[in-house]
Amino acid sequence: MAAQSPNVSRLAGASIVVAIGVMGLKFLAWWLTGSVALYSDALESIVNVIAATAAFMAVRYAARPADSGHPFGHHKAEYFSAVLEGILIAVAALLIVHEATNALLAGVYKIDAPGPGLAINMLAAVINGVFATILIRAGRKNRSPALVADGKHIMADVVTSAGVLVGLVLALATGLYLLDPVLAILVALNILREGWHVISESVDGLMDRAVDGEEAKRIEAVIRSRAAGAIEVHDIRTRAAGPATFIEFHLIVDAAMTVETSHSICDRIEAGLHEAVPGARVTIHVEPDHKAKDEGLVLT
Repeated sequence: MAAQSPNVSRLAGASIVVAIGVMGLKFLAWWLTGSVALYSDALESIVNVIAATAAFMAVRYAARPADSGHPFGHHKAEYFSAVLEGILIAVAALLIVHEATNALLAGVYKIDAPGPGLAINMLAAVINGVFATILIRAGRKNRSPALVADGKHIMADVVTSAGVLVGLVLALATGLYLLDPVLAILVALNILREGWHVISESVDGLMDRAVDGEEAKRIEAVIRSRAAGAIEVHDIRTRAAGPATFIEFHLIVDAAMTVETSHSICDRIEAGLHEAVPGARVTIHVEPDHKAKDEGLVLT
């Protein structure tokens, strides 16, 4: 059984604390400046807090061991959280568009105390950038969809903050304060795109998508190297669910081979797959030689 690393839960919990702290900084920056773009950025941070909380709950639930009602484990809970993250990223983008559009229609472009406001928002962006990088790397290392999605969500927030800062600097340098809401809308469109990517990747996990090409080749190579004594293998099927990778295939052996000998071959293959694919859950169907398929992988 694939076990979840304790670091995943700790990072998910820390994400809530960081999100709340960053939200406070961003609202302070908006309060000092009155900038529409900074207000939009602060609104997105509310969504970040909600998303971080959802990711933490999903990670904790996914760590539960398999039970009679969920014999394959609870790993897919993280994908639901990741889909929610994608939706919330899109919601944040729409909130930004709404606020920026209202500012454009009202024709009021005002920026007060830009220096302190920009400095505070820049600090929030740096904190987010560092923590997002940590989350994405840890999520990929531990194969945690929720952590990766949370990291990408925060990184989208960094893009927002960077765009906002550039827009405000340009507005102050040129006197064209119209750039403040216009750039906020452009940044929102980029965030919307990122939200779509997070949703599509997570839906793939829920739909039992096979492992990627490189990992599929590695699985096939291990089967070849550990299946001495078998004749052929076919119908190799894989799917990933968080830290677990489910591998299933049919192994063809001589009809006269004893159960003990065929079981020994299966044990070798399983041991090799567990070494090559962390979290592998292997199911092997042993069949006699007359069940071989033309399209199968010949082993002898």
